[in-house]
Amino acid sequence: MNSYYNGTLDRQIKSRTIKNINGLDIHFLESGIEYAQNGLIVLLHGFPELSYSWRKLICRLSNVGFHVIAPDQRGFGRTLGADLSYTSNLSTYNHKNLSDDIYLLVKKLGYEKVKCIIGHDSGSGVAGFSALIRPDFYESLIMMSAPYSGVSDFTKIQEDKYLPITDEIDVDLASLAVPRKHYQSYYRTKNANDQIMNCEKGLNAFFRGYYHYKSADWENNKPFELDNWSASELSKMPTYYIMNKNETMSDTVINNMPSKVEIDNCRWLTNKEIEIYSKEYTRTTFQGGLNWYRASVDLDNLKELSVFSEKKIIVPSIFISGRNDWGIYQKPGSINLMKKSNLDFRGVHLISNAGHWVQQEKPDEVSEKILSFISQF
Repeated sequence: MNSYYNGTLDRQIKSRTIKNINGLDIHFLESGIEYAQNGLIVLLHGFPELSYSWRKLICRLSNVGFHVIAPDQRGFGRTLGADLSYTSNLSTYNHKNLSDDIYLLVKKLGYEKVKCIIGHDSGSGVAGFSALIRPDFYESLIMMSAPYSGVSDFTKIQEDKYLPITDEIDVDLASLAVPRKHYQSYYRTKNANDQIMNCEKGLNAFFRGYYHYKSADWENNKPFELDNWSASELSKMPTYYIMNKNETMSDTVINNMPSKVEIDNCRWLTNKEIEIYSKEYTRTTFQGGLNWYRASVDLDNLKELSVFSEKKIIVPSIFISGRNDWGIYQKPGSINLMKKSNLDFRGVHLISNAGHWVQQEKPDEVSEKILSFISQF
């Protein structure tokens, strides 16, 4: 394990794989004593990330008496068994199946309850959905960097009239004086994976640039709430969300690379840590994670999940994000929708001088918010 993680993990953190869980061999990082008195905390990463993205929080939480696990989710890292092709059956990547992966892993570990399920970025959606459908199992919920507002009803939508909202807005974005496109529409294209994998400066440079561009280190990350879902409003966001129409994500990142001084001054993400991401994605590619974006707008998936459209999240919940994170504003009104969908919502916490990777940029502040919340019950 030490050679794989390049000496960047705390020695308390262990790596483990449990086989035959919902068709997967699930790899996870963990720390703390199994069946610890304070209970289990589950950490779910986003894209393009890994269980490794929680390395700075795992021990901060386990050292106060929790058993903490952070799995590589379906399609990511060292979890095996997922179809990583573009032609994958997208039903395996819908929120119900992704939440089943985590539920069955926890059950296999011998737990009947989870003290808190925490999700960052796209992991926030899996955590939110898990708490929505299994409030008897998950005692509390923390969403990070991506508001989750429940399930909509798509049962009456006809296939020939359905178009994802990001594809709809792309028509107007393309008509702007400087033509743009939505990043989620791009991530659903067949060529997105190959274009990122073949980044002209290599994957080390891609990850360095991508993480910098969406962090508080990029000085122009000064987000604000947008007035509405329109091309003119969305175009106010940086190009990592509303891309230039004729650019790939690799182009977008390379055009916004940090300087050598900025890289040298980046204490929250070292070159050794960057290498972990690039090595893992060199092996797996990005397609597993990109399939999440495709599954999230697949009409068959949306109709299947519609059975949960009238449910609200009833367990205690909070939202944590970096103050410099555009992610919380990328869909206007999402914060208010999240509050309405969580019946025991206990607050929004914005961490100063942190961007999208808040748990990596400011682990002390994030762990303090987590522990303060969990201590309430």
